[in-house]
Amino acid sequence: MTSNKPRITIVGYGSQGRAHALNLRDSGFDVTVGLRPGGPTELKAKADGFTVKTPADAVKDAEIVAVLTPDMVQPQLYGEVLEPHMAEGACLLFAHGFNVHYGQISPRADLDVVLVAPKGPGALVRREYEIGRGVPSVYAVHQDTSGKAEQLALTYCAGIGGARQNAIKTSFKEETETDLFGEQAVLCGGATKLVQAGWETLVEAGYQPEVAYYECLHELKLIVDLFYEGGVTRMHEFISETAQYGALTRGNYVVDDNTRAQMRKVLAEIQDGTFARQWIAEYAAGNANYKAMKQADLDHPIETVGKQLRANMQWLSTSQAANTTAKQSEAA
Repeated sequence: MTSNKPRITIVGYGSQGRAHALNLRDSGFDVTVGLRPGGPTELKAKADGFTVKTPADAVKDAEIVAVLTPDMVQPQLYGEVLEPHMAEGACLLFAHGFNVHYGQISPRADLDVVLVAPKGPGALVRREYEIGRGVPSVYAVHQDTSGKAEQLALTYCAGIGGARQNAIKTSFKEETETDLFGEQAVLCGGATKLVQAGWETLVEAGYQPEVAYYECLHELKLIVDLFYEGGVTRMHEFISETAQYGALTRGNYVVDDNTRAQMRKVLAEIQDGTFARQWIAEYAAGNANYKAMKQADLDHPIETVGKQLRANMQWLSTSQAANTTAKQSEAA
């Protein structure tokens, strides 16, 4: 059934969906986009030159169906639209293992089921591909009915540019649990709370909120860029000896045994399904708690100070416009 260039349908056209579709087409694949009629992303996909069909029609002849919609809409989408219309023996592909790992989607037995997850947002996946590089990716096989599932995953991964950086084989379990942990404990939850707590500590001690903003939030980018380029080693190469000594002797004050115990608790709730059950229930109930907690983050006083300071940072205007475009695509 499959060839070196399998027919691919991308379901969803947000940040990741658009990047995957464009990269795959540029790699020589026959790509169709599956979207609900009349939505804002339908117009965008057509403007980008893709054949756009309803998801039910788009998946009928596809050899690979990539589901790139938000996690919480995928179970209903699969059960009501994709499963009844996908061709026998096709390959069902995800960019995150959440729904398969936590049993929200139980794929048909005749399907290959794989995962290809770029380690970066869609805009970066596209930009790196265009300049001849690629965002590192992981891939996994959940169900190998044809005996070719791994090769299909690698073919897709190569098509979006991920194989240029030596894709790493993982499992749905490992990808899902490590991805959630990284978001919650370090990248999003941990970093946000650390920044806010640091700012609050300085302001409560009488320091200017603007100066505290620069020290606890603004300059974080400088350190993260060094991490990105060469890990902790590169950070030590570029910060002062005073900063190094302070980091080495005081970092454990903040990330201590209690912090590590809390991280293990975060991981345990991911592993035993507690987090997934809570999030699924929250979404099903209308997201009232989620919206309230998010608004509290947006209303934190560091955001007021930051908005005022960033208004004078003219170099941010271009990146802000790009991020706004990406956010709108993702939301749609």
